[in-house]
Amino acid sequence: MAHIVIMPRQGNTVESCVIVGWNKKEGDQVQADTPLCDVETDKATFEVAAGAEGTLLKILHEAGDDVPVLQPIAVIGTAGEDWQAFLAKAGVSAAGTSPAGATTAEPAREEATETESALKMDARQAEPSAPASPRARNLAAREALDLNAVAGTGPGGRIIERDVQAVLEGRPPMTAAARAAMAGTGVGAAIPGEPSGIGGRLRVSDLGTGSAVQGQTGVAASSGFPAGQSSAGSSVRGMPGIEEKTETPIKGIRKLISDRMLESLASTAQFTLNSHARSDRLLDLRQRFKASHPELGLQTITVNDLILFAVSRLLPLYPFMNAHKLDDKLITFRAVHLGMAVDTPRGLMVPVIHNADQLSLAQISAEAKRLAAACQQGNINPDELTGSTFTVTNLGALGIESFTPVINIPEVAILGVCGMELKPLAKQGAVTEAVDASDVQFVPHIGLSLTINHQVVDGAPAARFLKALCDGISQIDLWLAR
Repeated sequence: MAHIVIMPRQGNTVESCVIVGWNKKEGDQVQADTPLCDVETDKATFEVAAGAEGTLLKILHEAGDDVPVLQPIAVIGTAGEDWQAFLAKAGVSAAGTSPAGATTAEPAREEATETESALKMDARQAEPSAPASPRARNLAAREALDLNAVAGTGPGGRIIERDVQAVLEGRPPMTAAARAAMAGTGVGAAIPGEPSGIGGRLRVSDLGTGSAVQGQTGVAASSGFPAGQSSAGSSVRGMPGIEEKTETPIKGIRKLISDRMLESLASTAQFTLNSHARSDRLLDLRQRFKASHPELGLQTITVNDLILFAVSRLLPLYPFMNAHKLDDKLITFRAVHLGMAVDTPRGLMVPVIHNADQLSLAQISAEAKRLAAACQQGNINPDELTGSTFTVTNLGALGIESFTPVINIPEVAILGVCGMELKPLAKQGAVTEAVDASDVQFVPHIGLSLTINHQVVDGAPAARFLKALCDGISQIDLWLAR
């Protein structure tokens, strides 16, 4: 029997996914674990497995299509099997949608959200006050646009297709789920909320006001360093003497990172402070952990884990740093949801250690490693990429002395962790007025770069936070006892 491949539910906050590209074509043989296609949410890119062994009989949606979750996207079966008859029996059209009154073998869409329900309660089926052409009516119906919001320019004030197109040009594109929620609601050109979906699309959650905070954080770029990617573009070969070059389209998660970076810099007043923290105790503690008994579970704790721990304990003392800026509001959080930048083959991702202030050092270390591995393997749950209140990005392993991390909006600050370097310090008891070489010792220090949104965080409070963090890192063994 044929098998219908559906668009998986990539987390509770995802309404639809864009098909980035198909890895197989119709007629190809696939196994259950064969990556059939790559799909993109507004937070990350994922692979969709075939789910069954057989022949890829039919692809129901093309690359670039925005498909609601739990909608059919392909059919797998035996070669020569009548896939159309199977779809008809399952109550699914060839376009991947259920005909009116039919019941599909798989759930066709998510349960209605509160926003969608509220919109439909206010639905009105009024006819437009002015006559409209059939083409104008069809376009308005497809785009969930109330014709009463359209001014007609045809004979006698008749609404024609170009009038509808003119209104739609001033409205952001919508996801398929948002368009379905808007259908029949009587809502015109004015759309409540700001688009937060892929490519500036409006999502269902954007139509209301309940989930604005949750929808803001995700794969926001943090440090700005280029992630590894393949050059799948086309080579341009010219005449002898002309340099060969490769053109690589910026798309998928790379395009998402690009847009987020530009939005962050364009919408915030970013200001970076640099400092160093004495780290001899930090390194000593790390060595003791490595030499500890395996049963303690401390051998894999890294310097980065210790930094994450210190940040999680300090942020509750500086709540203005553990915050979001949304329009003209500053929202501070009691819990620390710590984002950590992870460089992956697909691009930069920011998974979140939720409630990090309530976790022990060992728990933070384990969670950080689990999230990083899931990002590297491409199977991270999108819900684990949302909700961060402060982000840490670490370039220390690459020998970077200082840099300017880019804020993961709507957060108000981000910490960049740099490399270690030896700095001269006067030995205890040395007379600073007449210090010589014998009075100087070289002590390792770790570099820290803190970027703040100067719209809501001033330089002096941010400097006090950074100084407190440096002090905390220099005495990390004491902070572990708190």
